[in-house]
Amino acid sequence: MNTLDIDTVKAFLLVAELQSFTRTAEALGATQAAVSMKLQRLETVIGKRLVERSPRAVTLTADGAAFLPHARALIEAHDRALSGPSPARRRLTLGISDHAAGPELVPLLERLHSLSSQLSLSVTTGFSRAILDAYDAGEFDAVVVRQEGSRRGGEMLTEDEFGWFAAKRLAWRRGETLPLAVLAPPCGVRAYAVRALDKAGIAWSESFVGGGVMAVAAAALAGLAVAPLARRIAPLGLVDIGPAASLPRLASSRVMLHSKVSDPAKLAALRTLAATFRSTVA
Repeated sequence: MNTLDIDTVKAFLLVAELQSFTRTAEALGATQAAVSMKLQRLETVIGKRLVERSPRAVTLTADGAAFLPHARALIEAHDRALSGPSPARRRLTLGISDHAAGPELVPLLERLHSLSSQLSLSVTTGFSRAILDAYDAGEFDAVVVRQEGSRRGGEMLTEDEFGWFAAKRLAWRRGETLPLAVLAPPCGVRAYAVRALDKAGIAWSESFVGGGVMAVAAAALAGLAVAPLARRIAPLGLVDIGPAASLPRLASSRVMLHSKVSDPAKLAALRTLAATFRSTVA
């Protein structure tokens, strides 16, 4: 009689979520070959082809999509059985820089929530410097932030290119005061952008100061100002006017994951976080 292996089913769920053997292997701390073998064994047990493999992505077949809810139910039942009738859920506390979050935040949180019934999530967004200070004070298990100064350590998730983003209808000519949409101090992106403008001799004024990147992007979309943003974060409807307007080039910035957890469930969640982030920015 064929039986389902829990670790193999978990690997299938990750492949379904991340749509990549590479990212799944990263999340599991395994090799691509090991993940592929798990999926092959599962397909042998089920007697159906569950995934379609291509050079660019991995997608579920119709049989794979039909098996997906059963796989999730199996893992949830397995976790409940191990935890007992009243499982003590551990909390994973995350700090995420507002300028680093971007559109990946929703799939990140969805996948962390769906892949572990043993963890509850507590997520705080803010300035990289403030998030790092809170992390150093022991307030967070892990943080996703922009690299600050000479700080070492951490795992690089991606490297962002920045630009000067504005609505197409924004009317600004060289020699005029540049209207800016930025976060309030001590935002590191704001400080860097202002220094670059001062060095280039370009007059500027804060036309909009937002409490979050979404508000800053909204001000730019409304045609109020120019916003220094990572290309990954800039919403549709904004264009980088930097080259055409001869604005100073903004350097790239690394997005880093810092962690000091040792709990296996939390470590697995962070591996999933890193793999999910890389899969969505690729």
